[in-house]
Amino acid sequence: QVRVVESGGGLVQAGGSLTLSCAASGDTYGTLFMGWFRQAPGKEREFVAAMHISRTYTYYGDSVKGRFTISRDNAPNTVHLQMNSLKPEDTAIYYCAATKTNIGGSIETLLSRGSWGQGTQVTVSA
Repeated sequence: QVRVVESGGGLVQAGGSLTLSCAASGDTYGTLFMGWFRQAPGKEREFVAAMHISRTYTYYGDSVKGRFTISRDNAPNTVHLQMNSLKPEDTAIYYCAATKTNIGGSIETLLSRGSWGQGTQVTVSA
């Protein structure tokens, strides 16, 4: 079983920056992709960013391209989401997901079938 834990959420003013972190532990052998989704109140879940654990491929949702960066440091199965130029519409609960599969659909689909964290709140004030 894989346990996913997010951290780094908080309150920030519009235009500011925030970095989220996600650590997967447990049976992480074979993890291929890790990524982020978000869900604002009353809205559907939205794909934010993802990366292959080898750092070879990265993926971004249209609404965050150019502002958010997903990265992985040397710690195994740990990814970060650097969020710059934050807007009030970025306010949401941010969830991290990890998956061991690379077949069967888009990166969003692959991650949706993986292991998820409990989420961390990001609030951007105007």
